[in-house]
Amino acid sequence: MRSRYCAYVRGEIDYLMATHDPATRTGVDRAAIAAWAKQTGWLGLEIVSTESGDESDQTGIVEFIARGSTNGNVFAQHERSRFRRVDGAWVYTDGDVITDRPREPVRAAATVGRNEPCPCGSGKKYKKCHGA
Repeated sequence: MRSRYCAYVRGEIDYLMATHDPATRTGVDRAAIAAWAKQTGWLGLEIVSTESGDESDQTGIVEFIARGSTNGNVFAQHERSRFRRVDGAWVYTDGDVITDRPREPVRAAATVGRNEPCPCGSGKKYKKCHGA
């Protein structure tokens, strides 16, 4: 999964096609993948979980969140992708986009008031120490 993400980031469409399952490759729109990869600024990949996919396995699942921005629109692609071995190499078969995952609430960071003691332990008020 990480190598395919890197291929999107670097625009290596040949690699993406080569690591796509030959059984489902004919349904892939190469031009659309190339355009999307080129228009997207990639911001990171988070592997959420994996199932199987060890050396002795023939299939595996990777759940991931790929973040990016396409034409100024920020997105998080959350997907459960299926892979299988073909001639010893892992290939992407297909995946399910996950849209109903509850988002974690954004928590406000604790702030120090200007007249409170500085958290560095100096004994000074924050405004006279690190708040200056």
